[in-house]
Amino acid sequence: MHHFYYINRELYCENVPLARIAAQVGTPFYLYSHATLSRHFRTFTAAFEGFSHLVCFAVKANGNLAILRLFAQLGGGADIVSGGELYRALKAGVEPKKVVYSGVGKKPAEIRFALKTGILMFNIESSQELAAISRIAGRLKTKAPIALRINPNIDPKTHPYISTGLKKNKFGINIDQALQDYRRAVTLPHLEVVGVACHIGSQITELAPFLEAVARLKDLIRQLEREGIHIRYLDLGGGLGITYDQERPPHPQEYGAALRKALEGLKITLILEPGRVLAGNAGILVTRVLYTKDTEDKHFIIVDAGMNDLARPSLYGSYHGIWPVVKKDCPTITASLVGPICESGDFLAKNRKMPAFQPQDLVAVMSSGAYGFSMSSNYNARPRVAEILVKDNDFYVIRKRETYRHLIRGESIPDFLRNSP
Repeated sequence: MHHFYYINRELYCENVPLARIAAQVGTPFYLYSHATLSRHFRTFTAAFEGFSHLVCFAVKANGNLAILRLFAQLGGGADIVSGGELYRALKAGVEPKKVVYSGVGKKPAEIRFALKTGILMFNIESSQELAAISRIAGRLKTKAPIALRINPNIDPKTHPYISTGLKKNKFGINIDQALQDYRRAVTLPHLEVVGVACHIGSQITELAPFLEAVARLKDLIRQLEREGIHIRYLDLGGGLGITYDQERPPHPQEYGAALRKALEGLKITLILEPGRVLAGNAGILVTRVLYTKDTEDKHFIIVDAGMNDLARPSLYGSYHGIWPVVKKDCPTITASLVGPICESGDFLAKNRKMPAFQPQDLVAVMSSGAYGFSMSSNYNARPRVAEILVKDNDFYVIRKRETYRHLIRGESIPDFLRNSP
């Protein structure tokens, strides 16, 4: 459920009309509902009530400081994949002991930063990384708490670009090799084995892949325990899907009940890394129609947001609902909602039925709160958009719109190019 709804044919976020926000901050902009974000977090963590657990929001889904701060105040931690995401989480007030660090390409400086910060654990993605973290921890005269991220070779039945648990994917350590690497890890004096980790993919709409992964991880944990390697944490990652169109993913309560039952008998703390399921339907992208254009066989509606602002449709062919900000008496047509980017792949909706929008109309691109702004870019030298948070009757600018000056920050022209030939 989300808090975007119509009152007298005008779209509101909580108690604020979107048209009022657009008039004050301009378009495009991302808009998030505080009530929806809070409800999603509370619903998700309540699904695991009675089972020791920690909810670490996937910062890659939406790294805005205000959103990270909100989840931290609700008791959440952070799942990070870079030094920059760690920096963001700390600035937002996330407790270091609620931070888990995944990712296949951790740089030495990032590892040092995380060790000095005192994070909960590193999720190790390769044998070479295991050795590297041990070396760096030794130089710092400390111990690195680690889990091995296991690749269980399970098909999550999602888009291939966001599948991460198959043998052909770059992520994790093959489950057949895991025992060998755990045996090696316990011999290294600057590592402390504390967990087992796994993440099989994103936007998963069935329970079966999660349960299959749990079954394989339970077998591994029991094998480790028999060898005297005690596991305190089981990190199952994220991946629970949301409804963009016709999907019917499990409700968090159903997901939690199934996992709690599957984990009966294990004395561990469960770590979960939700991203999309918390933020996806809590945010939208608001854009304005610039022009309409008809060709012999297509109708285009050209808006001021493009693939640099929301990459998912171009990258994955993803579906986002297209809603009018103000409902008008106009026909429904089949059209493509496209942006100003110089790419034929620049579209937000392709060959879809939608209102016959006209110039100056406002359009809401729904379910954009996850992997929206966080994947945006300055392609075509376009400043990144503003981010807005609504709470009750008020709205807050939680990221200012970039200006042209931001586009050249850090750049310089060498002296030899300044001199005329």
